[in-house]
Amino acid sequence: MSEEKKIENANSATSKKNSKKINKHSDRPLFPFRYTAKTASGRKITGIFEAESVNDCRHLLEVQGYTDIEVNLKKKYDVDIILTTKIAPGDLAFDLTQLSTYIKAGIPLVDSVKILSHQSTKPAQRRAYQLLLYDLLRGDNLSDAMDKQENVFPALLVNMVRTAEMTGDLPTILDDMAEYYESIETVKKEMRSAMTYPVIVIILAIGVLVFMLLYLVPQFVSLYEDQGATLPTITLVVIGMSNFLKNNYLIILIVLFAIIVSFWYCYSNIKSFRSFVQKVLMHFPVIGNIIIYKEVYNFTKTFASLTNHGVFITDSMEILGKITTNEVYKRIINKTMTNLSKGDPVSEAFKGEWAFPEIAYQMLVTGENTGQLGLMMEKVSEHYQMLHKTATNQLKSMIEPAMIIILAGIVGVLLLSIVTPMFDIYNQIN
Repeated sequence: MSEEKKIENANSATSKKNSKKINKHSDRPLFPFRYTAKTASGRKITGIFEAESVNDCRHLLEVQGYTDIEVNLKKKYDVDIILTTKIAPGDLAFDLTQLSTYIKAGIPLVDSVKILSHQSTKPAQRRAYQLLLYDLLRGDNLSDAMDKQENVFPALLVNMVRTAEMTGDLPTILDDMAEYYESIETVKKEMRSAMTYPVIVIILAIGVLVFMLLYLVPQFVSLYEDQGATLPTITLVVIGMSNFLKNNYLIILIVLFAIIVSFWYCYSNIKSFRSFVQKVLMHFPVIGNIIIYKEVYNFTKTFASLTNHGVFITDSMEILGKITTNEVYKRIINKTMTNLSKGDPVSEAFKGEWAFPEIAYQMLVTGENTGQLGLMMEKVSEHYQMLHKTATNQLKSMIEPAMIIILAGIVGVLLLSIVTPMFDIYNQIN
């Protein structure tokens, strides 16, 4: 039976089931195909692509210049392991810059996206651009094609591209968005850099502690028992910890795993719990400032981009509400949308909010009063980006000596508990 016949039979036999799974890419159901092909350089590639038919899938691959194409309906057990479908801000910034350059050079949009799909080495990224190309070939606008992959391309980018299509200035918007996502990636890297050192030190400290308690301490315990040494309190405490860890390590691991999974589940699915955790962290010294500076930077940077490109305030707030994952700022943005429906200015919702610094609020008010809201928000974003960088460096400078002291303290206590009884043994020998 041909692949087309299999699809036709599957479609007619499970019409109700398929109607629930209709992909956002089409009014008709799309079917997954496993394909193999060769690139122009002779490199063999394989992947899974959803299309309406074998011919559609084959045509898409031929358009991209692939040869030796083989397409088959994907088997049920055939799975691609892709950890995330999102494109990282850094990769997105690079791709948008390239797309803008190609369009400026006079290369058609379809061919430009084709180049992006060719150069993508990550399976999820390549599939995203292939789907983009597939929808463009079927006559969709770029913004509509991106919107169909809402889990890949951010809502902000989709709306900005839609604005660019109306104004006819797509390359400029793409350049602005590339700069925006590059700045977002820079802030993320700063935060990641600040947390890398303490995480490594904590892991090393736990590793050293477990090794000494499970391996080193028991050997000295047997030595002390043979010599009849008098054990001080610190040694008895360490021996008790060693015995407890040795006898209950499996239970400890299960409990720790359960706590981590429960915390992650609650944080991901329970809004009130997530809001509580975020509020607690935002009131911590230094860490709270870093979170607030980051959120204010993201808000003002995005708001400035939307305002400068003529996006309506209400639409901007809706997009901003989708972008942030912080419940405190979501609440403020939702309050802003309610106030806007009453005719109040944007700044009214931010008045007196502890999570929105006074400087940012005054600049917001000034921007509204002078009609330079976009410019003022740009200035605020630059200011808080610098503050975020300074606070991150401050955190790093505080964490490094603190971690060294903690690690030295743990090792010191363990060594003291081991060495102290040796003096008693030495005295007995003398």
